[in-house]
Amino acid sequence: MPYLLSIITFLPLLGAIAVMAVTGEQQKKSIALGTTLVTFLISLLMWTGWQSGEAGMQFVENASWLPELGLRYHLGVDGISLFLVLLTTFLMPISVFFSNKYVHDRLGAHLSLLLLLETAMVGTFVALDMVLFFTFFEFSLIPMYFLIGQWGSGNRIYAALKFFLYTFAGSTLMVVGILAVYFASDPHTFDITELVKQSANFSPTLQTWAFLAFALGFAIKVPLFPFHTWLPDAHVQAPTAGSIILAGVLLKMGTYGYVRFAVPLFPEAAVQFGPWIAALAVIGIIYGALVALVQKDMKSLVAYSSVAHLGFVMLGVVAFNEQGISGAVLQMVNHGLSTGALFLMVGMLYERRHTRQLDEFGGLWKSVPIYSGFLLVVAMSSAGLPGLNGFIGEFTILLGAYGSTGLLWGNWFAVIASLGVILAAWYLLTLFRKIVQGPLTNPKNDSEHLADLSIGEIAVLLPLVILFFLIGLFPNLFLEKINPSVSAMLEGQPALVAKVQK
Repeated sequence: MPYLLSIITFLPLLGAIAVMAVTGEQQKKSIALGTTLVTFLISLLMWTGWQSGEAGMQFVENASWLPELGLRYHLGVDGISLFLVLLTTFLMPISVFFSNKYVHDRLGAHLSLLLLLETAMVGTFVALDMVLFFTFFEFSLIPMYFLIGQWGSGNRIYAALKFFLYTFAGSTLMVVGILAVYFASDPHTFDITELVKQSANFSPTLQTWAFLAFALGFAIKVPLFPFHTWLPDAHVQAPTAGSIILAGVLLKMGTYGYVRFAVPLFPEAAVQFGPWIAALAVIGIIYGALVALVQKDMKSLVAYSSVAHLGFVMLGVVAFNEQGISGAVLQMVNHGLSTGALFLMVGMLYERRHTRQLDEFGGLWKSVPIYSGFLLVVAMSSAGLPGLNGFIGEFTILLGAYGSTGLLWGNWFAVIASLGVILAAWYLLTLFRKIVQGPLTNPKNDSEHLADLSIGEIAVLLPLVILFFLIGLFPNLFLEKINPSVSAMLEGQPALVAKVQK
């Protein structure tokens, strides 16, 4: 299909306009859900039309935008970005379904913001011009800011402002890095593929400072410890659909930025600062898990689990080998599916009981067995149980880090990070136990009167669970598309696999 990526990117924008144009609430719901479903189905053409074994960009669209400034409308996907686009288009109908069911205040505006957010996220992953990338990257802040500030709970204004200001401040540094790279290129260009080819000519000074500018901006977006403090507030106060998208996709824009920009554009600086990034990632793994263990609010627990899980992703990125980076790309998808599902299930329970406090639950297995069964599978997916998706990603990352020749002390980082797997099982089983098991001892606990999952809710959760097992049991369906692009990136930048003293 010609202009496939443009259609996937801008169809949600047209849907947002249509939602605001109609007046009936049911029409708004139908248009929003229909738009996201059609966008997802169209995005599957990337999978069916994929050229296996091809490492370069596919479905490329490249046209002059502002030629006097060297700007181009350049889109494309490779094995690194393919599944992030599919993850985005897959999670959006789930988010819209939940909003259609439970959001009643200014529903049209809520759904329009979700659709605008989808355009921004897909655009971020397919853009191959740095200015175009930055435009989509920054635009994603606006819909999420309003989703948190208008439909969030509790201290939502504070959380929305903190989210916006933190991430905007990090992005400001990226502008400096983008301009520095543009003026260092010859001829001047913002084209990512051309800049990667010229990266060997960048001076050590430029590499160092430009890498730091990009790395800090992306670190806040990930978020990498200690730049994570905005995340728990944003997650806890955001509406459920916002939490699903924030955890499922928006955080991946930071980790994707490292793989697409910071590492291939500045390979020598990446190797130089790799141990520092790995150290922060490992601290985040342990810290996030320990803090998750003591949380009383379900959303807060899942939010801190993201700090830990994305620490694994960053450890894989700076392993600078195919195992580590491919595992990191796959784990981005795994985290989006598992944590998105956790926030979805927390939202379903909150709408039934209007509380997220773990101490006010217990004994749900008897009253809502279907919900409890799904929660068990989702929790085990996030914990990395063998046979499920989380295990494949984390295991591959740990193997890559342990065997890395490009990351100083990679073996020690891998050993320490492996403790995070144990801690993840601990806090997720604690979550499951407090919600599902035990007697109905709390006088506020009316669990016996809860309604179990509806047919629609089961239909939303079932595809997620299928993907957990599909990735866990047949990971090569995904890795065979990811590996060629990762391998080509490493072969094009020998500095990333340089030998270092262990």
